[in-house]
Amino acid sequence: MNLNSEEEFLNLISEDDWMMDILLTVKSLDLPDWWVCAGFIRSKIWDTLHGYRYRTPLTDIDVIYFNDKNKDEAEEKELERKLNKLRPNVPWSVKNEARMHFVNGIPPYLSSIDAISKFPETATALGLKLDEQNNLILTAPHGIDDVINLKVKPTDYFKKDEDRMAIYKERLVTKNWKTIWWNLKIQH
Repeated sequence: MNLNSEEEFLNLISEDDWMMDILLTVKSLDLPDWWVCAGFIRSKIWDTLHGYRYRTPLTDIDVIYFNDKNKDEAEEKELERKLNKLRPNVPWSVKNEARMHFVNGIPPYLSSIDAISKFPETATALGLKLDEQNNLILTAPHGIDDVINLKVKPTDYFKKDEDRMAIYKERLVTKNWKTIWWNLKIQH
């Protein structure tokens, strides 16, 4: 299968009942500036492009939001508990991007989309959410070309810094994506 446009990309997601259920579940929390992002999207695309009939396992479902009025990590854990009650057996990971700059030792993010733009790989810098009518909204600060063309490369934010590039290279080793998706073209 080929994915040649954002419309085909979004149609693929919208036809996946499990992914839509995940998005509806997160939407029910009514979080400010929320997105489900990263591997949740990337893996679906790569699985499809590799012809897999079944979803490859996800280590977590990354849910991000931006609330600069409550930066307490305990709030994130409470949201994970709520999501686990709604959908048990889903590996939820909830992060408030308004506080993650403390964790990452960088200047504050301006929004969730700003945070996504600074993810390590362009193919992972993706977010999805639902609008009021449950239509999919995609954010892809670096576009979708790399993910649909099976290219793995660092975002400019990571390329500009030696320490961040070390993190990118370490992720390539630990994620070992090529053993799952053999057609990937990885930039080291």
